[in-house]
Amino acid sequence: MGSSSQSPNLDDDDNATTTIPTTAKAYLSPSYWDERFTKEEQYEWFKDYSHFRHLIQPHLTPHSSVLELGCGNSQMCEELHRDGAIDITCIDLSTVAVERMQKRLLSQGLKDIKVLQADMLELPFEDECFDLVIEKGTMDVLFVDSGDPWNPRPETMSRVMATLKGVHRVLKADGTFISITFGQPHFRRPIFNAPEFSWSVECTTFGETFHYFVYVLKKGKRLSYDDVPVKGFEAAPINLFHEELESEDFAFLINVDELNC
Repeated sequence: MGSSSQSPNLDDDDNATTTIPTTAKAYLSPSYWDERFTKEEQYEWFKDYSHFRHLIQPHLTPHSSVLELGCGNSQMCEELHRDGAIDITCIDLSTVAVERMQKRLLSQGLKDIKVLQADMLELPFEDECFDLVIEKGTMDVLFVDSGDPWNPRPETMSRVMATLKGVHRVLKADGTFISITFGQPHFRRPIFNAPEFSWSVECTTFGETFHYFVYVLKKGKRLSYDDVPVKGFEAAPINLFHEELESEDFAFLINVDELNC
């Protein structure tokens, strides 16, 4: 699954071959992503980097070692590189996505960005080796068959916790995990605040019509292992532009909501 630097619009030439699946469950299928990435050059989830760049920059330095989960055909790694990050590793479960990303980066002379085929549920890295781990929409895929969002299915929570434990393990002692998602605080905070994690949890939003949530989790900064109360978070009224109604972000959100009813 990708993330990158242009607003998703299925009328754009770059996204002309994008096929929105009829059910959100298709997003869990590796074959769906392989087929999609074979046809699709690039697609942007949850707005482009320019919309949330100001939220990433405070956590990024030229010396940061960065891991991107689920790079897909995103342009986010190129944008992070332009912002000064040199040590960047991207992973994706799809071998098609990885091969095409490698070729794309080489064509731009970006030989120092590493792209690996890997499963985020079983991160193949040593302990405490990244300063920053970032994902945009990738973890949302784990929730597409979660059932009741207040009480997700055990198999969903098993996948989610495996991912978070892996991220926590590969982060350096003072590392940061940034998750960009549709997931609202009253659903995500209890998961991020599980007792096995030492990170603090901060949340903000971006977007004018859709509101996307940005969680910044700082390892080693947790002040208490008591349950953190969830502050009220009033969602903005939905008033979407025509192109946003046609976007896959909207279709993904609606399909997941219907699946989880």
